[in-house]
Amino acid sequence: MTEADAIEQVDEPLTVSSLASDLRDLGVGAGDTLLVHASLSSLGWVSVGPTAVVDALQTVLTDSGTLVMQTHTGQYSDPEVWQNPPVPDDWVQTIRDTRPPFRPEVTPTRGMGAVPECFRNYPGVVRSGHPVYSAAAWGADAEEIVADHSIDHGLGEKSPIARVYDQDGDVLHLGTGYSTNTSLHLAEYRADFEKEYTTLSAPILRDGERVVIEYDDLETSTDDFEELGADFEADVGVTEGTIGAATCKLMDQPALVDFAVEWFEANR
Repeated sequence: MTEADAIEQVDEPLTVSSLASDLRDLGVGAGDTLLVHASLSSLGWVSVGPTAVVDALQTVLTDSGTLVMQTHTGQYSDPEVWQNPPVPDDWVQTIRDTRPPFRPEVTPTRGMGAVPECFRNYPGVVRSGHPVYSAAAWGADAEEIVADHSIDHGLGEKSPIARVYDQDGDVLHLGTGYSTNTSLHLAEYRADFEKEYTTLSAPILRDGERVVIEYDDLETSTDDFEELGADFEADVGVTEGTIGAATCKLMDQPALVDFAVEWFEANR
């Protein structure tokens, strides 16, 4: 989407103040624990872009709340299975051997959008250490959310997603759909259905040295997430509203995960 397209989507520029007002109208409040999935382009023209979105979220949550975003780094997944686009077969081992180590402080996100990439650099934000499935957090419980993120099964029980569940948090789709909703991966771990696991590797920094670690992971899938989300909305419900040009949805994360566990067991 071009900047001209973004301007055409809205009647007036979106600002920190207008975004904060819309977030409160949707039901976001001070002290909440909020896991946000955001598409900046879906909102329309935002004055100065992603920083206004982050500022608005922090303004509404206040220091007593906690803001969480996934900061995944797909560049550290297995290059042998890359499809968007694939790389030549004779590149794969070179990529594995030469990738700089994952470093939470500096490694950029990939494919997560402008808002999480902006957020990870904010003062006071802390980031977990998983080389592929890291999360960043800010606010009252930020350290607790990202602490002890297990390298094995990085979207499972010892993940920031599970800590949001423990905090009785909410999920906000800021112009996104269920295909990006990582809380559903926690439900994949918890649900009882036939699963496949794999062993992967990635370089990290340990004691100042590049070290390649191996870790175990579940083979996850997002193919049915949109169908699941539609059923969740029909059976349980979400709070829906518009921010700028974007359709936004606020939902209870534990209710979503619990529903998804039962849904996977019935449909997978």
